[in-house]
Order: sequence, then C-alpha cells, then structure tokens
Amino acid sequence: MKLFSREVAALAGCVALMTAFTTSADAQSKVQVPKNWQLLSYDTDSVFGTSTEKAYKELLKGKKSTPVIVAVIDSGIDTLHEDLKNILWTNPREIPGNGKDDDHNGYIDDVHGWNFLGGKDGSSLKEDSEEAAREYYRYKTKYGNPDSSLAKDSKEYTIWQQLQSKVEKPNSQFKVQYKSMSKLQENVNKCETILKNYLGKDDFNVAQLDSIQTTNQDVLLARNFMSRLLKSAGDEPATFGEFKMEFDEYMNELKRKAEATDVLPNANRERIVGDNLEDINDNKYGNKDVMGTFGFHGTHVSGIIAASRNNGVGIDGVADNVRIMAVKAVPDGDERDKDVALAIRYAVDNGAQIINMSFGKPFSPHKEWVDAAVKYAEEKGVLLVHAAGNDGANNDSVANYPNPNYLDGSRAANFITVGAISTGTMPDKVASFSNYGKKEVDLFAPGVQIYSTIPGGNKYGSASGTSMASPVVAGVAALVLSYYPELSAKQLKYVLEKSATPLPDGSTMVNKPGSSDEKIAFSDLSVTGGLVNAYEALKLAATIKGENVKGKKQHKAKVKPIKKN
Repeated sequence: MKLFSREVAALAGCVALMTAFTTSADAQSKVQVPKNWQLLSYDTDSVFGTSTEKAYKELLKGKKSTPVIVAVIDSGIDTLHEDLKNILWTNPREIPGNGKDDDHNGYIDDVHGWNFLGGKDGSSLKEDSEEAAREYYRYKTKYGNPDSSLAKDSKEYTIWQQLQSKVEKPNSQFKVQYKSMSKLQENVNKCETILKNYLGKDDFNVAQLDSIQTTNQDVLLARNFMSRLLKSAGDEPATFGEFKMEFDEYMNELKRKAEATDVLPNANRERIVGDNLEDINDNKYGNKDVMGTFGFHGTHVSGIIAASRNNGVGIDGVADNVRIMAVKAVPDGDERDKDVALAIRYAVDNGAQIINMSFGKPFSPHKEWVDAAVKYAEEKGVLLVHAAGNDGANNDSVANYPNPNYLDGSRAANFITVGAISTGTMPDKVASFSNYGKKEVDLFAPGVQIYSTIPGGNKYGSASGTSMASPVVAGVAALVLSYYPELSAKQLKYVLEKSATPLPDGSTMVNKPGSSDEKIAFSDLSVTGGLVNAYEALKLAATIKGENVKGKKQHKAKVKPIKKN
C-alpha cells in the first residue's frame, strides 16, 4: 500500500499555505536567538528583551520579596510539570480530595483553581464555537426570515448584516480550504506514524530527518515530505511536536470556521457543562480539573510568568516569588463572556493580585457582565493584563474583547493591553501578527519564539503571539509588586507604562503589522510607544510611595514558601 494517494501532487499548493496558519513568528527569519531572550538586554545580548536578568543582578541582589498571586485565565495548566508544580497557588482553606466545599465558596476541591469548562462528571469542554457563529445564530432567529417585519434600520439589524458578512460569505471559502488542508493533515499523520516507528522516537527535528539513510521507499517519502513541510512552516519549529501542536490548533480553528453555518454553536457547551448560558447568577458550575488534556496554551503562559527560577531544569520565569492560580475558561474556540466574568471574580475573591488574560474575540454579547467583573477587580486593586490579539489589526478601529472601555463611557484604570515585539534580529522588528493601537494598546513586550513549559511530561517548546507577550508583562508586574508590595494596581500600571522604553537599537520606523511593506513610527503603535522594561520599572517603583487600596486583600499569611528542587 502506497503512503500517499494520487492527490499528493495537489498538496504542493497546500504546503504554501502553511505560513498562513502560523501565528508562531515572523516567517522571514531563520536567526537563532537565546531561548530566554525575553529576559535579556539589548546592551549585552543584542535582543529586545526586558532586562530582567540585569535587574536581578544589579538591583535585587540581597533584597527580600513577598509572594504575589497571579491568576492565569486560560486553557488549563499542567500541574505536574517540573518547572510549575512548586509555584502553584494552593487554596489554604480547602482540603484536597475530600469532595467537600471546605471554604464554602461554592467550588468543591478548588485546590489550585477552578475549571469553568468542566462538567459534573469530571469531563471538560475542549472545543467550542466562535462568538461570531454564536451571534449569527442568535440574530438569525430574528432577522433570518426575509419577510420579517422587524425594524431593519435598528442597531441590531446592522449587527446582523455585519455577522452575515463575517460568517456566511467567507464560509464557502473556508470549506474549500479546510477540505484541501485536511488532505495535508491526513498525510502529516501518516508520515508521523512511519517516522516515529522508524526512528524509535516520540518526536524528531529536521536534522534527524535529513540524516535518515534507507532504501525503504515509504520512509524516504515520509522523510522528504516532512522535512520540506517543517522547513516551510515559518521559522522552522524546533521539533515536529511543536509544529504538530500549532498545525492542529490551526486546523481546529479552520474547521470551526468551515462549520460555522452548519453546526449548532451551543451544542457542545450544553452537553458537557450544562449551565444556563443566559444567567450570570447560575455560577456554581464546572469542576476542579484545572489541568485536563489540552492545556498547552495555559501551561506555556504560566511558565513565561513564573517557571521556577534557578532550579537547574528547564527555564526561568520572569518573576521569582509568584504563585500561579489556574482558572480554566478558554476552550479551543472563543471563550464565553460568562466564564470570563466569573473567572475574574473567582481570581479576585481568592486573592489574585494580577490576572493574565491571553485570549480575545471580536464580539462580546454580554460585555456588561465582563465590565462588572473588571470594575470589581478595579475596586479590589487587582491588575488585569490582556493580549492585544494576533490579527495584525488596529485595535483603535477594530473591536477586540475584553477591553477597558466600559459601556457607560468610562475606562478601567487597572487594565493593560499588550502587543508583541520580535527579537530585534529579524527583518520585522514588530511581530507581523500583532495588533496595535495608539489608544487601545498600552505597550509592547517580547512575543516571538518564546520558549516555555508545555504539557505532557516535563516538556518545553517555543510559541509566539501576543498571548506570549501578555504574560511577559504580567511577570514583570509580579516582579515589581513582589519587591514593592504596597503599590496599588493603578500605580503598578503607571510604573510599567512610564518606564517603557523606545526600541533599544535606536530605530524609530518599523514594519506596520498586518502589511507587507508599509512602515510606521513605533511610537504610533501604542499609548506609550515603548517596550516593557523590568530594570527601568524596578528603578521607578523604588521612587514611588505605595498606597493601600480600600478593599485590597493582604495575602502574605496564606502563601507558603516556594520549594526548591
């Protein structure tokens, strides 16, 4: 039996599409950079890092810090990972595994956090629909009938027209694209099986493929096919495993878009979670499983913030005295406003001082719920750090949620939105995928080729996106707060933004994200026009008198010291 079908010849065109799926870096460059480049400094390492290591050596040596709780609202965390297990937040009022709600907060056995995607039977929702598809179906019941007598000059009808253009018109294109790429996926899976069996390894890289010498024709075909594919995929993932994770994520997204008009968008949610989606007061759902089987994103984000430092394994996170609270609320697909709102409230109520939110979407049907939660966090002195998005779009003119703009016209003072910068060694100094905005994006941070923890047995890998830039900023915020614990969320935001620096190589004009050759002033891409800088932030924090915020909880007595491996 031949490895490939007669359709293989047509797949050459599909390979060219691979650079379209990767949000994993600027594809033009093959430059190798240090795996911890986000912690380094331009003056010593020639990369656009945060000068974190410089701060530890020059500013923090011999100084004491206090623990900071950072909530990661994401897809889940590998709680068994060697670089994360010792920095997890543990609920001091909950007895693990006794099946009781010991602290009476409504969540049974929430030892390391809570899973708002969980079912009563212990399962978890992995795949959910996109918000555009959910809104499309909701409005279709009102305006889908062409003979409808409902007002067609209303704001709702305008939204319905926008949804039609976003969902209906591109749907046929996505169907064709998904069908073609599914052929590629099928052959990738066949190659994977053959090569893993031949090499006797669970993973492999391009160098190992190119070293294969055999007369087995199936192995040779698989070697050649996979080697070309990996080399075509952006900046060459370090291993096939890294490529496969991102490719599968891309295929899942493409499948959701292809099925947007065919599949009932709430079916999976209703079957597994079973809550009333339209009732924010129906809030005691989910389960204790904050890890699950699909926590790549949340695990990677958590490692960037706080992977155990100086333990002799893996990587070092930005901050050295952090407890990560796992709040699972982000599926493959768009997160629900209800889950986001309740996740923020859960984190605040359980002592989080900083919340990282590496997710986003173009529609927010219950923004009032999220606004209320953000206001609650603001009242309690909790800083929210949010990824700007990976569409190469201007957030000043394109909707991206959640955001700090309340429906009543006011604006949250505890909210930072983060764009992604590249290493500085690449042709594109700003990540080509990063969203930006002179009004709506506050600053930039490293977000390309970020090496961090991934699930599945103490593994590590690289990923890119504003999803990686956001936890870099959350980590710097936690670092500053741990040494200056009296700073309020508003002061912490001020410190991070005021200390942000211009591009350290002196460049003023950069590539405009989302365009092929247009240039723009870096200062016009964000409010500050700068990069987050841990060294400068700590220096500035030392000059500011902290303030106690009414309602802000003190968590020092509830946190155990970090165990060193």
